[in-house]
Order: sequence, then C-alpha cells, then structure tokens
Amino acid sequence: MENPEQIHQRRIRYRGTHPASFEAKYKEQQPDKYPETIEKVMKKGDTPAGMHRSICVKEILEILQIKPGQTGLDATLGYGGHTIEMLKCLDQKGHLYAIDTDPIELPHTQERLAKLGYDAKILTTQNMNFSDIDQLVAKSGLFDFVLADLGVSSMQIDNPKRGFSYKTDGPLDLRMNPEMGMPASYRLKAMSQAEIEGMLIENADEPHAKEIAKAIILEYQKGNSISTTSQLQKIIVEALKFIPPAIRDEETKKACQRSFQALRIDVNHELDALYTFLEKLPKVLAKGGRIAILSFHSGEDRLVKKAFKYYHKEGIYQEIAMDLIRPSLEEQNSNSRARSAKLRWAIKA
Repeated sequence: MENPEQIHQRRIRYRGTHPASFEAKYKEQQPDKYPETIEKVMKKGDTPAGMHRSICVKEILEILQIKPGQTGLDATLGYGGHTIEMLKCLDQKGHLYAIDTDPIELPHTQERLAKLGYDAKILTTQNMNFSDIDQLVAKSGLFDFVLADLGVSSMQIDNPKRGFSYKTDGPLDLRMNPEMGMPASYRLKAMSQAEIEGMLIENADEPHAKEIAKAIILEYQKGNSISTTSQLQKIIVEALKFIPPAIRDEETKKACQRSFQALRIDVNHELDALYTFLEKLPKVLAKGGRIAILSFHSGEDRLVKKAFKYYHKEGIYQEIAMDLIRPSLEEQNSNSRARSAKLRWAIKA
C-alpha cells in the first residue's frame, strides 16, 4: 500500500491566466524559487502574496543613523524588511532586538533572517507586544535606536484566514495574536449601536459611522450573524446605497477599508498599546537615542505627534520632527500601500 505521506498533492487550479485567491498564488509565496514572478508583481505596484514591502526605508535609516556596535530595537518585526536594513548598518557589531505580537508570522521571519546569517549573536527576536518594551531593558540595556512601524503587514492582510480584509471571504477575526482576546465577530456583537458608531469615528474618522452602525445592529435584530468578512462588507454596501451613484462605489470602498481598520484597532487595543509604548519610550532610550515611528492613520499620528511634543517641551527629547515625512511620490506610485504612511522622529536629550 502506498504511503499516504508520499501521495502527490495537486496545486490549486484557478480560472484565467493569473491566480486570484491567496492559496493559488503559490509562486508569489515562494520568492526564492520564483523571483521572476515576484518582480512582475512588484513592477505593477502590487505586493506579492505572503510578502511585505517595507516603507520609507531610506528615510528611516537617515533618521536613525545606525552605527556598528549600537543596540537597537525593531518594535514591530513583521516581515523583517526594516530589520534586515538595520542589521546591515550594524555590520555584525552590536545587537538588534526585534519583537512582534503575531505568533503566526514571527517563526517565518525568524527562519528567513537566520538563512541570511542573522543569528542570536546579532539578533534577538521575541513574541511580545511593544507596550511591554520596558521588560526588555533588563536584558538589552538602553537602546540607541528604536523603530516602530504601526502598519499591518501585507502577509496578514492577504491571508483570508486572518480576516483582516474584506476583499476575500474569511472569518471575521482581525486579531494580531489569534491566541489572545476575542475575534472581531464576537466583539462586534457585544457592542451597542452607539459604541459601534463611536468606534468607527474614533478609530477611522468614518463619515458614515451612524448609517453603518445602524445597519449592523439591524442585522443582529433580524436574527442574523456577522461572522465573515464578506457578511460585514455586504452590510456596509447596503447601508450606503443612499450615496449618489456617481461616487457610490468609491465611497463604499473607502468606508469598507475604514470600518475594517476601526474594528481591527478596537479588537487589538492598538491605540491603548501605542499610548503605553509612547509613554515608556523615553525610559528605554539611551542619551542621544533616536526613535522613528511610521503610522498609517490620523488617530495613530495624533498620538505620536502629541507625545513627541509633550516630551520635547519637558526637555526629555532634545529634538523632534517639526514636519511630517511622507513617502516619495515614486514610492507611493510603486507601492500603493505606502500612500497613507506618515513618519515622525525624536531624539532623546
């Protein structure tokens, strides 16, 4: 009898010339084996499935001014793109600590970095939320530079099993760490109409928050569940049919993006974690230590701007970014996910 483990598994078949589903994009998820496919996808301004394109790399390195022998922290490891560039600057001298709250993607990134020669001598990775950075200091000492990229990684967004995007059907989960907290479907059901409306406004500046919140509650009142990304998207689409046809599609698309963003922020307590992180930062930075923070929506940027200004006024930061730094037009055109990025920096006194 043939060993079941040796039975050949056929690849997922798809219609047309290009795979549409995440599962079918097997070439994009094997960049080492299919580099020509990766190049074609990126030339179109897209991000290959299972990958993440780091944003503002040049600008961040100019801010941090990393030197060999320093100790640094990547507070949001993700795919490891920024991490690799910072490790190159260290030139195998000093040490970089890199943390991430996502236990699913972290092992993949660890393996990727290890293959590039970045072992425990130069790099320490850990599964933890950046709101707990003070716990690292006993082991690491004070940091000469810190980076925090507050965006969701592309490999998280693209994987329908994670439920971060309405573009593909999947469970309405949205948790960065699926082992902690409650899925978005549970959280949404526990909220009142006023709470949903407030969440949409506070976390995403959603102009149609009232209509969307009302439609969600009405769906529950009908006895229906909202357990998948597609179900929530359809509710939003139906709720916004009052918008004039000429602008309806674009407005609805933006409302879906904002609504999923708002729910993700709520489920993961992202603004609370960011507030705590910003509060602890001065205590973990060495004298002259540099911090760069990349945010992707106004709520995050407001918190960063306010914290930097406060600590600058108190004399704790000797210098802060007076103006917002945005990705170059070239980067925005080549990577659509860079268009909403906002970069700020500060230097410890």
